[in-house]
Amino acid sequence: MNIVPEPLTHFPWKVLALLTAIAGFGTIVLYSSAGGSITPWAINQAVRFVVFTGMALVVSRVPLEIFARFAFPAYGLVLVSLILVELIGGVAGGSQRWINLGFMQLQPSEFMKPVIVLAVARFYALLPVAEVRRWSAIWPALVLIGVPWSLVLVQPDLGTATMIAAGGVTVMFLAGLPLRLFIGSGLTLAAIIPIAFSFLHDYQQKRVLIFLDPESDPLGAGYHISQSKIAIGSGGLWGKGFLKGTQSHLDYLPEGHTDFVFATMAEEWGLAGGIFLIGAFLLLFRWGIGVSLRAPDRYAKLVAAGLTTTIFFYVAINLMMVMGLAPVVGIPLPFMSYGGSSMLTVMLCIGIIMAIDRSTRRDSQRRGNWA
Repeated sequence: MNIVPEPLTHFPWKVLALLTAIAGFGTIVLYSSAGGSITPWAINQAVRFVVFTGMALVVSRVPLEIFARFAFPAYGLVLVSLILVELIGGVAGGSQRWINLGFMQLQPSEFMKPVIVLAVARFYALLPVAEVRRWSAIWPALVLIGVPWSLVLVQPDLGTATMIAAGGVTVMFLAGLPLRLFIGSGLTLAAIIPIAFSFLHDYQQKRVLIFLDPESDPLGAGYHISQSKIAIGSGGLWGKGFLKGTQSHLDYLPEGHTDFVFATMAEEWGLAGGIFLIGAFLLLFRWGIGVSLRAPDRYAKLVAAGLTTTIFFYVAINLMMVMGLAPVVGIPLPFMSYGGSSMLTVMLCIGIIMAIDRSTRRDSQRRGNWA
């Protein structure tokens, strides 16, 4: 006789424990970043994590068929929201990205990150396998990706636009499109980069130039990257110790609680803290890919893999950015960087992956009972 209630045995305890470990570590780093105070960042981040975890658990109970049925309507709704941003959106910091709802500032582009995966995956799930290597399998997906990408790029928000394109193109690759298509597209993109560079905003051009040579303006445009490298390097193997970071506490490191939170962490926790954090994220990715491999149908496989790689792009781009391996594009580090929008998006992705995992286990149990 099992003394544990059956619903609890199917609860995603391991995933929740892993997420709690990452978010808990992030809260500790934010506590230190505020000089040893739970306000204004640590307490808010902890509350958001609890609320969004509850949301993810609710999403995980939604049948997979619902996600498939409403993939295109959800895409249309978010697309309309992006158009409304251009028409009535509020401007802050030179960017037009939000719609004022009175009780909150809504950033529709964040929702497009998981929705683009759902929509492109739905397209390829409906497409006959024999059609995958034809032009009819390429141009509709490119339109699905290109329209929101263009709308977000003109806000301007290069980081989010990059994430939307990466998520959609990843699903195209996983759907089985010819490899030569991606190699050819990559070479074409490399060829037009000099032309595309001239169409970037001045601050975006400056970010690219500083990425190539951060020492050319160490006290100006290159200040973020230079101070980030100093903070990470000064942490050494074990770090300077909790609450003993100098770059963040003396305000040398800009955005030490948001985009550059990894540098804040590395200064105090060193290489050991970095390995722990990266290892935890790798376990999360391993779980997501495992759900994709176990999923019984094409749509579930594409969605689980696509959403997992979306979270991967968050982590990879942020880490490359703070280490000076990529231009600064404003991508936060999930569960570590202070902010609600990115955590909401990532927890939506995780909730949907949980729903796929739950559906797969339920179907497996049914087949076992029938056997």
